Amino acid sequence: MNQTIKIALIQQSCSADRNENQAKSILKIKEASKNGAKLVVLQELHSSLYFCQSEDTKKFDLGETIPGPSTELFGKVAKEMGVVLVLSLFEKRAKGLYHNTAAVIENDGSLAGIYRKMHIPDDPGFYEKFYFTPGDIGFKPVQTSLGKLGVLVCWDQWYPEAARIMALKGAELLIYPTAIGWDPKDSMDEKKRQLEAWITIQRSHAIANGIPLLAVNRVGLESDDSGSEILFWGNSFAAGAQGEFLAQAAHQEETVLYADLNLERTEEVRRIWPFLRDRRIDFYQDVANRYLER
Repeated sequence: MNQTIKIALIQQSCSADRNENQAKSILKIKEASKNGAKLVVLQELHSSLYFCQSEDTKKFDLGETIPGPSTELFGKVAKEMGVVLVLSLFEKRAKGLYHNTAAVIENDGSLAGIYRKMHIPDDPGFYEKFYFTPGDIGFKPVQTSLGKLGVLVCWDQWYPEAARIMALKGAELLIYPTAIGWDPKDSMDEKKRQLEAWITIQRSHAIANGIPLLAVNRVGLESDDSGSEILFWGNSFAAGAQGEFLAQAAHQEETVLYADLNLERTEEVRRIWPFLRDRRIDFYQDVANRYLER
C-alpha cells in the first residue's frame, strides 16, 4: 500500500502587523492547497514577530484563547481549502497563565487537538521561560484524517525522549514548528555549526524512530527594542523515515516547500532497522534521572 500525502511547509518572514502576517500565511495556504497539499504546517508563533527577545509584560497582550480568533480564522481557511493545518499560537489559558501551543485544525475546520510546548528555553534573545508555562498535556499524537501527527515545538526538537514517546504512542510523522536563528554577531564558523547541529538532531529523530519528519522555520532579521537581533535561518525541510532529505528550503527566502510523504514506508524501514524491537527497556530506568552522580 502506498499511502502518500503531499505536504507544504510555509517559511515566511514576519512583521509587527498581525493582520499582515496572517494574510500572508493564508495566501500561502491557498497556494499550497491549489498545488495539491493536504497537510500545511506554519512556523512557530507565525502571527507576530518573535517577541521573546526580551522580557516585557506588555507582550502578554499578544496571547489568545484556544478556541479563539486564530483557530476560527484558520479553521475557515482549512475547511474552504480542504487541508489539515498546524498552527503555532501564544495561548492565553487563564489570567496570567500562558503557553506556547500548537493547534491542529482538521480539514472540516474543526479543532483536532493541541500540543503545549514541553521544553522551554531561557537563553539570550530567547527568554521563553518569562512568557510560557511548560506544557502539561505530555507527548500525545493528534489524530487527524491524514493519520496521527506527532506535533512538537522548536526547543522540543533537541530532545530524543520527546520524539521517541510520540513514536511509541503511534505518531506517523513528527512535526516541528520552529523559530530559530543566529545572533548576527556570531562568526560564520559558529553559524555553520549551529545550523548543522539543528538539522542533524532532527534527522536523527526520523532515523531512530523510522518515521518522516517536518521542520518549518521562519526567515528574516528581527530586532527588539532591547537591542537584541536574531537572523532566522530558514532551512525548513522534510525528511523521510531514514533521515533522507525529501525537500529543503534556502536560508533567506520566503517559500512554500513541498514534499510527498509515503507513510506506509515506516513499515518497510522498521523491518530492516528494527530499533523498536531491540530497545532494552529493562535497563533504561536511569534516563528518568536529572543526572547520575558517579
